[in-house]
Amino acid sequence: MTIRHEKDEARGFASRYAAPRGRVYESILETVGGTPLVAVPRLTEADKLHARLLLKLEFFNPLGSVKDRIGLALIQQAEARGDITPGRTVLVEPTSGNTGISLAFASAALGYRLIVTMPESASIERRKMLRMMDAQLELTPAARGMAGAILRAEELVASLPDAWMPSQFDNPANPEIHALTTAEEIWEDTQGKVDLVVAGVGTGGTLTGIARTLRPRKPEMQFWGVEPAESAVLNGDDPGPHGIQGIGPGFCPNTLDSSLLDGVLAVSERDAMAAARRCARIEGIPIGISSGASLHAALALAQREENAGKTIVSIVPSFAERYLSTSLFNGLV
Repeated sequence: MTIRHEKDEARGFASRYAAPRGRVYESILETVGGTPLVAVPRLTEADKLHARLLLKLEFFNPLGSVKDRIGLALIQQAEARGDITPGRTVLVEPTSGNTGISLAFASAALGYRLIVTMPESASIERRKMLRMMDAQLELTPAARGMAGAILRAEELVASLPDAWMPSQFDNPANPEIHALTTAEEIWEDTQGKVDLVVAGVGTGGTLTGIARTLRPRKPEMQFWGVEPAESAVLNGDDPGPHGIQGIGPGFCPNTLDSSLLDGVLAVSERDAMAAARRCARIEGIPIGISSGASLHAALALAQREENAGKTIVSIVPSFAERYLSTSLFNGLV
């Protein structure tokens, strides 16, 4: 009886704390999506939030970021159209890092050669991950931001035979995959009881896709973008260098439908770092820098009286470990 009781307790523990699986996956590609929504009770208490705040932990994707969704989708849709062929087509993409990593794992699994152009300011962890998956890496000047990486990618596509650019900043498959998956996951997990969604704007595909699916179902729902205060282009400022990797490309991407947004909050690099560190220290959830920016914005919205009793979902694009060499970890050892 004692043994059975202990086993029952073990099963109960697993059911409460382990993500459900119940199948064998035939490929790493099948594990993309289905990321959890997690409450932050200690932050809620500490900051006396009026709203319920949930974090959509996209680092549960196989390669650790929200970009796994589009990395796979961009390639699969191009294959379905007959635009690319494994073993022949060379994929070339400009990225600040996470999209490149996601394209690299999908390219490796599907049999494509990949060249990534990225600003030299991207963390060393991202560069090493790309090289580990056999992607070719070309660094561009940090001062030129994503515009410099895009220009170099365009030059490579023009010079290489059978080259194709997934074009995360222009490809409609980017917001489409979030409309089909991320939005549906949020709706299902909250049973439709979600009132605000907050996300950093890099390509804008995440927030645009989510809004396209959820706003028709709940017109009063709000969608808030987040950008670096040091490069608040969407708020009318000039582009500038900043340290919040993954958002704030310095221009308005074609994959962003700003008409769907209720506003864009500008968050400083300092505040983004502080929020990310607090999340790790108080909740035990180590998040990346752009995730910290979104969290900072979401906390501000959750403290507004008009949002009392509402549910806010903040997108967490990536895990802190991808930023070990950045200032996010300064002074910790």
